[in-house]
Amino acid sequence: MSRDDIDGTERTLLQSIVEVARHMFGAAASSIFLVDPDTGELVFEAVSGEGEKKLVGSRLPAGTGIAGWVAASGQPMIADDVSAVTQFAQDAAESTGYVPRTIMAAPLIRFEECVGVLEVLDRTASRSDLDDVEFLGLFATQAACTLELLLRVRHSRLQEPDRDPHALLRRIGERLPGKARPSDAAAVRLLAIADDLLAR
Repeated sequence: MSRDDIDGTERTLLQSIVEVARHMFGAAASSIFLVDPDTGELVFEAVSGEGEKKLVGSRLPAGTGIAGWVAASGQPMIADDVSAVTQFAQDAAESTGYVPRTIMAAPLIRFEECVGVLEVLDRTASRSDLDDVEFLGLFATQAACTLELLLRVRHSRLQEPDRDPHALLRRIGERLPGKARPSDAAAVRLLAIADDLLAR
């Protein structure tokens, strides 16, 4: 997914995703990087919390820091002490104006390719390291699916203008289990955000 693929609706959705992630973990900040397919650079596309007013649109070289490692490997990572993690890039963090103590990061996968990274910095709400990284990974998967859904609905709208995109959202919502888990609640919230965006 390139920057040219991101319009105002998708950008609003990405911003909603980082805000939900930040809230879920009581974090100082959350951000989404998308990988520039031409250069491999990590592009800040949405930021909530520390740095949100200045980082969107800025870039980090390919492979930089924990986000770069996650983008390259397609695997989530948790660092409860960034100074002890070789992948952490101190200079890159300093260039953003905020140096975190802890980072969790999970890949955003589209068509089996990592197209971006969701990061959570300095979380305060925690269950255990394993639970946190699994929960973030599940949420990142749902976020990527919701973004993909929005892109597909937009495409089908262009191909079939009379088709009701809200019916698709309703069908997906009906497939969620009756007893909601925390990750299901996040999925429902993202579907509601997509529904709201489509109504605009």
